[in-house]
Amino acid sequence: MHILLIHQAFAAIDEPGGTRHHELARYLAGRGHRVTIVASPVSYLTGNASAASRANPMGGEVGEANIAILRAYTYPALHKSFLHRVFSFISFMLSSFLTGLRVADVDLVWGTSPPIFQGLTAWGIARLKRVPFLFEVRDLWPAFAIQVGVLKNPWLIGASEWLERFLYRSADRLMVNSPGFVEHLRARGGGEIALIPNGADPKMFDPALDGAEFRQAHGLEGKFVALYAGAHGMSNDLNVVLDAAQLLRPHPEIAIVLVGDGKDKPALQVRAESLGLENVYFLPPVSKTNMAQVLAAADAGIAILKPIPLYATVYPNKVFDYLCAGRPVVLAIEGVICQVVEAAQAGFPITPGRADEMAEAILKLAADPQRARQMGLQGRRYIEEHFDRAALAARLENLFAAMKEDR
Repeated sequence: MHILLIHQAFAAIDEPGGTRHHELARYLAGRGHRVTIVASPVSYLTGNASAASRANPMGGEVGEANIAILRAYTYPALHKSFLHRVFSFISFMLSSFLTGLRVADVDLVWGTSPPIFQGLTAWGIARLKRVPFLFEVRDLWPAFAIQVGVLKNPWLIGASEWLERFLYRSADRLMVNSPGFVEHLRARGGGEIALIPNGADPKMFDPALDGAEFRQAHGLEGKFVALYAGAHGMSNDLNVVLDAAQLLRPHPEIAIVLVGDGKDKPALQVRAESLGLENVYFLPPVSKTNMAQVLAAADAGIAILKPIPLYATVYPNKVFDYLCAGRPVVLAIEGVICQVVEAAQAGFPITPGRADEMAEAILKLAADPQRARQMGLQGRRYIEEHFDRAALAARLENLFAAMKEDR
């Protein structure tokens, strides 16, 4: 099959950001399928031009057999303001439509949200090419944006909710990466829904590594490292992590390390400096290929989102990476991901928004390294048994085959 993926936020393995789609594409390519990805030349995580697009702006990249990446114009001021972000979404929606139309011999179009606008692009291309349309929901947009308070304009809310319902009803199949999303889609007219959850590739991570090189490079020798890896944005509630770090100041053996980038990072750095938090380390984002060394240097992983009800529906990628690397999780997220960590017996779920509980959980892990290690290994086994990326990719391949047959 030749699969066309429309994905503004696509991140390749050698780029910072979520690499779920590149990992899935690699599996499909290895099985003899062709995957063409229409992506933005602007990194969704950093708001800067991606390394690949700087080398070949607006061009095509063929880095692996059976995988082609095409870059479609995107208004670059992604992180300047919400209005600028909308302009970025709409620019990619239009340019990716023209780029995708030029791709020949397509058997299936795969759209993914967020941003939800690119779902309209994928639908239009699929209908014009008379091929099946798979619509993947990775976040409940616009519902998340409304609850966080980013999306307030009544007209935009109404238009976004109309588009959401239209895409749910127009897709030949729907796919979600979390079981928490299913009810939301069904309530808005969604038909047949496949669950291909987030997961991790055990071959990417080795729990036996100690990350000595990374620790030495950043002055972390002898520290208990509690690591947050990911976006530094409004939804990530990282001020709570800084509050926890302030409570942990009497314990200089504990380091709070934040790896990543995002719109809120400069303000977080200013606040940490104003509080004199010498136990907090801000480090730049790294690619997935380098994440194994970063997680190897960690003693525990931190996963956190704002305490809003809808975030109880999510399966954050970072949690699966922490577990796959054999590291226990301090989890400040309620709901379905909490069920995963509890079933794996691989960490401490805490109340979102509670810095005191976060500090207490980190102290417990630091005080009992053997227990922390055991929790991490239990998490690794759970990923191997239930969330191995290769097994999930095989399910996706079967979904594609069923869609083509139904057509």
